This record gives sequence, structure tokens and C-alpha cells, in this order.
Amino acid sequence: MDIEEIFKRNVPGTRDILSKKTVGIAGCGGLGSNAAAALTRAGIGKLIIADFDVVELSNLNRQYYFLADVGKKKTDALAAHLLAINPGLAVEAHFIELTPDNLCELFKGADLLIEAFDKAERKAWLIETWCVHFPHKPVVCASGLSGYGNTGALTVRRSGNIVMCGDFETDMSMGLTSSRVAIAANMQANEAIEILVKGIKK
Repeated sequence: MDIEEIFKRNVPGTRDILSKKTVGIAGCGGLGSNAAAALTRAGIGKLIIADFDVVELSNLNRQYYFLADVGKKKTDALAAHLLAINPGLAVEAHFIELTPDNLCELFKGADLLIEAFDKAERKAWLIETWCVHFPHKPVVCASGLSGYGNTGALTVRRSGNIVMCGDFETDMSMGLTSSRVAIAANMQANEAIEILVKGIKK
């Protein structure tokens, strides 16, 4: 089996570039798991994933897991699914709670970081910590993805090496719908691919 056949319908030239790139994903929930799958299908060479949760039934409405994964570490389950898509992918999985003290050491090998946390305060320290230690490496974040419909409100904002995807308004109290979470996650993956292929937009 020729693994490269997986990517023959991808945009010409992107696989050659992406196969040499590493993306870090901080969090393996609705955003992180779906973004990881999209990046794997795009032909990324290596993913560094980190999370300290296990798969629960309530995750299955929006996260890239299945009933058989319930009770497993999210990092283990996600790594298995990604390798089932592309066995040639390099996956470095860390079952650990991310903190400002360990973030940079875990993801120092990444060309770009995807922020995939649930809580605003965690998003804030991740962005601040990353930008202080790696000012020349992009971080792609998400904010405001709950509810359903209102697709046109989901957009992208850029400020230097910080990219934000979402509607920037809704909060978790509205509940989460698989389609809207997946749109935001795929927006993050799409922005990451463009940055890795073309560089950050000025």
C-alpha cells in the first residue's frame, strides 16, 4: 500500500511542505480532536498532542471519539484514530495537565500551536506563555463556538502571530453542537495549514 495515495487529491504541493512540519495541539476535546483529524488528512508530518482527560459518553456528541473509547485516555484514543487514517504520521502524545510551567517544554518542537482549551482563563495563559517564549511561532486559537446555526458569525481575526477563530461572543452556557464545534476546529486547522504552507499573513 502506497500511503501517499491518501494525499493525491490534496492541493498540489501542500503534502511536500506539511509532511516536514510539526503542529502542537493543547487539548484533545472538541476542538483539538477534530483539528488533529483534519491536519492528519491534510498530510501533516507530526502532531504533538496533550490532554489529561479520559473519554466520557458526554464527549461523543462533538469530539472525535467513539463508544469503544469511553474510559480510555483521550491522548491514547486520539493517537490510535489518527494512525488509522495515516499510519505514517508521527504522534507524540502526552497524558498530562498542561500548565504555564510545562507548556513550552512539551511543545518546543512544534512549528505552530493550536489552542484547544474549554475555559477562557486557560486560553489566556496559554496565549501569553506561548507568545513570551516563542514570539516568532504562531498560535491558532478559538473563542465562541457554542450554540447552533448562525454560521456566518464564525470568522477569523489575526493579530501578528495570534490567530483567533470563532464568533467571540457565545459561551458554554448555550450548550455545544457537533457541527459548530467542528466548524471552528476545522477553521483552526485550515488557518494552520495556510500558515505552514504560505507563512503568517501580515
